[in-house]
Amino acid sequence: MVAACNACIILNSFKNNRMKVKNVIIVTSVCLAFALVSCGGGGSSKSAGQIQQAAEPWENIIIVTTETVVPETDVCPEYTILDKTQYSLSKFALDKDGFYVLFDGKTFNGWRGYNRDNVPGRWVIDEGTIKFNGSGGGEAQEADGGDLIFGHKFKNFELSIDWKCSRGANSGIFYLAQEIKGEPIYISAPESQVLDNENHVDAKMGVDGNRMSTSLYDMIPAKPQNAKPFGEWNNTTIIVYRGTVLHQQNGENVLEYHMWTPKWTDMLQNSKFSQAEWPLAFELLNNCGGANREGYIGLQDHGDDVWFKNIRIKILD
Repeated sequence: MVAACNACIILNSFKNNRMKVKNVIIVTSVCLAFALVSCGGGGSSKSAGQIQQAAEPWENIIIVTTETVVPETDVCPEYTILDKTQYSLSKFALDKDGFYVLFDGKTFNGWRGYNRDNVPGRWVIDEGTIKFNGSGGGEAQEADGGDLIFGHKFKNFELSIDWKCSRGANSGIFYLAQEIKGEPIYISAPESQVLDNENHVDAKMGVDGNRMSTSLYDMIPAKPQNAKPFGEWNNTTIIVYRGTVLHQQNGENVLEYHMWTPKWTDMLQNSKFSQAEWPLAFELLNNCGGANREGYIGLQDHGDDVWFKNIRIKILD
């Protein structure tokens, strides 16, 4: 049974302290797979100036707000932010420790492709895990591939994910991501590296091991480096609280840093995301999480076989 609502609303332009938004267009089309609703009934609603926040985890959401942004600096090109309806956490189980269970081991409820409305075909559920079936194409993502995100923006949180990878594999865990039209997820989101440290060349690149597993990719190395070999399960825990970020690997603290500070800007300038080398990435990462300092968590398609399970998140107020 399917019901659909469609609307197109043009909102006024506005400014904030770092960007100018030319216009906002909202296109709404909601398909419910498990319940029949009407536009005025049991579904979510949206009016001018409001962002819809209460989709059910089984809905196929095609609600897009587009913001075309002209940065204040001429160095950075304009870009378009896609803002889609977020899933309500109320339908996801809470475990005994107060974590929302974001993956039930059976369905992709709450998950979709980055910049997409469906789950790309290379992501599958494999014996209670989320698996990416690698193509061997590296970052050259194929049509049935692409990065995976959970459709809810998080601000202050503790995220715990178990992962394992195949021999020579590369992947990543992203947080505070925005969806930027036509761009990859890593252009706006800090990345906790997922890597076979022994067999992937990235482990030998960067500076002082800052591309090894659970490192803040290309900026801060994870130390001690206690990752288990390919084929074995690791745990990465990421805590974000009011700009302070902590990465843990297999139960140990391995790095800490502070976003939205002069030191954060300096780290970006000394990485592959510098303003000179990649002005759009620098603009977005320097202001990661956007105006509300919140964003999506994501899993990377880097072309290799990788598995994820026990994906849990606790909201920190």
